[in-house]
Amino acid sequence: MYKSTFKYIFTKLLGWNSDVTESIPKKCIMCIAPHTSNRDFIIGQLYAQSEGFSAGFLMKKEWFFWPLGPIFRKLGGIPVYRKKNSSLTDILAQNAIEAEEFRLAITPEGTRSLVKTWKRGFYYIAQKANIPIMLFAIDAQERRIICHKTFCPTGDIEKDMREIMEYYRPYITRGFRPGQSQVEEII
Repeated sequence: MYKSTFKYIFTKLLGWNSDVTESIPKKCIMCIAPHTSNRDFIIGQLYAQSEGFSAGFLMKKEWFFWPLGPIFRKLGGIPVYRKKNSSLTDILAQNAIEAEEFRLAITPEGTRSLVKTWKRGFYYIAQKANIPIMLFAIDAQERRIICHKTFCPTGDIEKDMREIMEYYRPYITRGFRPGQSQVEEII
């Protein structure tokens, strides 16, 4: 019942659709870009629920105040304490190894503002836990969620990040705020 309700909201009310050719495994990192608006979160949640799966997500700790904190935690939210001196990537990789099912959605830009360098945590979590990275794009202009590639880290981060950036290049200006995202030029 819930799945059909979310599908109705996602497709009929909001006019979105999906172009996802990859199967979603029980364990994976879902790399999502471009991330230019809080609407990305809403669309992502509606998509996941309409397809019948859930994924945890990282969000800065400041969003976990009453009444949003309990709601975000229920949806799979993990607060990020940026000043705390702990290795969140190690903790999440260990959680992925130990869990029967582990899906984590990460926006590698780390913010809705324009950044020149993407964060690499999503890559390191996948590498340490030996799980794939699904490359999801949000095309707000065409109202599509796209995923045509599942990527397995090789350990050569420069080569792998070049490949990831090339995948996202056609989609990077398709977010809700087109000028707020860019891919890295990795030589």
